Amino acid sequence: MPLSAQLWSANADVAAEVLGHPFVRGIADGTLGRERFAGYIAQDAFFLESFARAYALALAHSPDTATLLALADLIAGVRQELGLHARYAQSWGIDMSGVEPLAATSAYTEFLLATAGTRELGVIFAAMTPCMRLYAWLGQSLDERAAGPYAQWVQTYAAAEFEEIAQLLERLLDDHAADVPPVRAAYRRAMCLELAFFESANTTTGCDL
Repeated sequence: MPLSAQLWSANADVAAEVLGHPFVRGIADGTLGRERFAGYIAQDAFFLESFARAYALALAHSPDTATLLALADLIAGVRQELGLHARYAQSWGIDMSGVEPLAATSAYTEFLLATAGTRELGVIFAAMTPCMRLYAWLGQSLDERAAGPYAQWVQTYAAAEFEEIAQLLERLLDDHAADVPPVRAAYRRAMCLELAFFESANTTTGCDL
């Protein structure tokens, strides 16, 4: 079994907790409050900008052309996802300027950027893969017909194109990472930060971590 699949399996408990989280269930059945979703979109856009920067730091350390080109494609994928957020902002009247990150958002972005700036590629990819794999899994697990105003969100992450992006990052992880404790720790940390991000979006207290 590829390392990426082993890591995903080892963190199935966190994935299940995210899928059952009240915020995600509110998206799933369309009952999530509009203001909570708007706040989540603004926080996620902030996060994605840091995610793109982490990709760029990894790209700067690419050991070969294939890895460099793969990372360039992944950065383009973030641009498409930010486009979705911009469309939400325009149609829902969400103010994306001057977003103040919540504690969970800051914890996640700081973890990614510190990892991308100081660690080897295998650990970097272990820290970044959970976001893509988790969102692809969530999209494929939910029913867009039941999501009401959030159907487009489900469609985006359920799309074959998003699955391809997740698989591309997993291949980079498999190619560059060894099954060692720092890799497993980075993957687990990212999964837990994903859960904290959804919890923060649901409570919006700013004191989640």
